[in-house]
Amino acid sequence: MKTHQVGIIGLGTVGARFVEQFNLHERFELSACWDASDDARARFSETENVVDTAQAVIANCDVVYIAVPPAAHAAYVEQAVAAGCAIFCEKPLGVDIPESEHILQLVESSGLPSAINYVFGSAPSAVELARRVTNGELGDISSAEFMMHLTEWPRAWQAAATWLAEADEGGWIREVGSHYVFLAQRLFGEVSLEQCLVRRPAPQLAENLVTARLTTAPTPFTMHCESGSAGNDSLMFNVRGSQQSMRIVDWYNLEATDADGNWATVEIEATPSAPWAAYRAQLDGLAAMLDGKEHRLPTFAEALGVQRVIEGILST
Repeated sequence: MKTHQVGIIGLGTVGARFVEQFNLHERFELSACWDASDDARARFSETENVVDTAQAVIANCDVVYIAVPPAAHAAYVEQAVAAGCAIFCEKPLGVDIPESEHILQLVESSGLPSAINYVFGSAPSAVELARRVTNGELGDISSAEFMMHLTEWPRAWQAAATWLAEADEGGWIREVGSHYVFLAQRLFGEVSLEQCLVRRPAPQLAENLVTARLTTAPTPFTMHCESGSAGNDSLMFNVRGSQQSMRIVDWYNLEATDADGNWATVEIEATPSAPWAAYRAQLDGLAAMLDGKEHRLPTFAEALGVQRVIEGILST
């Protein structure tokens, strides 16, 4: 089967992770990469083809992975479209809704293969949950909820990305919460915001509390997320049904209620480990997309739907 030439723009935390993942995947060859940071480029200069500009990355690949902060997404998407290069992009599409609408229109009119890196597009935990919901195994769905606690934000391994702590581009509701809004949207349809409360330690800083009531008609969807208080990090997405309830715990662990109503682990084939199985599944989907085959990767249109909800929360 054809090996796809992939380039990476952005070698920060997520981009660096995908350097490894692309190199491990038999359907991809990492042909070029670049970052605006001298230090980031230097970290990979001995093992990868680090080029001088983002334009050189696009010129040397069939598909470009855009892994830079949101403010730069539009420029690199425009360059990729102009070059006729397929696109795999981090979320959100842009820094505001009008810019993201422009990006969506540009990509859709180009007809180029394109997708957004929401991990629950392919993660085994989400795929199995979606299968059971679609097949009616949970019965009538009464509600969905997402609860998150982070001891600190940004987390220690994100410390170099200082923009994550700022209100303009960063915040955990965009970086983490958006994955779960995408999941609700993928499971139940369009998500609408009804009411929310947002708290920030200062106007220029990212949020440290969000409570929101949303709906995915007819399913109520609630969120309670907080950072900066005592306690271990935790993330939990619950779907409650008349016959069975299920939940995703800490991204990749799927649990379901048993006959006694207790939570029990749902065994999923995920090797070598759950996180890496999810990344592998994303790249399997990317290869399928480039081959013109069916895949589960999130579309730019789905990403815009998520962004409308997230920015609606943050604008309150």
